[in-house]
Amino acid sequence: MKKSSALREVLFAAAIMLATAVLTLSPVNAQERRQDRAQDRAGNFDFYVLSLSWSPTFCATAKGGRNDQQCGIDKRFRFVVHGLWPQYEKGYPDFCRTSEPERVPRTVGEKMFDIMPSMGLVGHQWRKHGSCSGLDQETYFDKVRQAYERVEIPADLTHGDRPLSLSAEEIEQKFLSANPGMSHRGIAASCEGRQLEEIRICLTKDLAFRDCAEVDRRGCTISQITLPPAR
Repeated sequence: MKKSSALREVLFAAAIMLATAVLTLSPVNAQERRQDRAQDRAGNFDFYVLSLSWSPTFCATAKGGRNDQQCGIDKRFRFVVHGLWPQYEKGYPDFCRTSEPERVPRTVGEKMFDIMPSMGLVGHQWRKHGSCSGLDQETYFDKVRQAYERVEIPADLTHGDRPLSLSAEEIEQKFLSANPGMSHRGIAASCEGRQLEEIRICLTKDLAFRDCAEVDRRGCTISQITLPPAR
């Protein structure tokens, strides 16, 4: 009986230690530890990723269906800016400390609605990614627009009047053909199931095309990706 009691005490202590470890590794605390890392400082990064989201894929989701700003019955967005993300060669910083406010004023956000069609998207992208750019809010969103205008979107991908089915390589090749200087190693198509989620394009801090091995490796490789039509 004494051995059984001792075993229960050992197991109870182990359970307490495990629970403590789980709490320590909670997302909030993990994020706090990330913020304490020396490298996660605003302005300290290697390059940008411009993420262009295929809006009809997002609007077909439950979350998109609740977003009238982007997915209302009178909206017909195609490629929109998901974000302009500071990156390391491996990994990326996020939620950096900055003297800028967390909230993006509507006067700043509404200027982006033609390419980032909701305040929720604008605000989240600033807090998670823009805060790490080292730029103030207005300058960062000016940079987002410059990056968007830097990329020529292939005309035959933007009609949105009927579904298209292409391989990831074919989609990427269309962007390469439309953008001299872009390489296969600097672009990646991302999937949501078998539908196109977004195109990620790597840019220098001066918005020149560049290669990015980690981003390229994480691209979708399935043989057929569907671009659902705009509703």
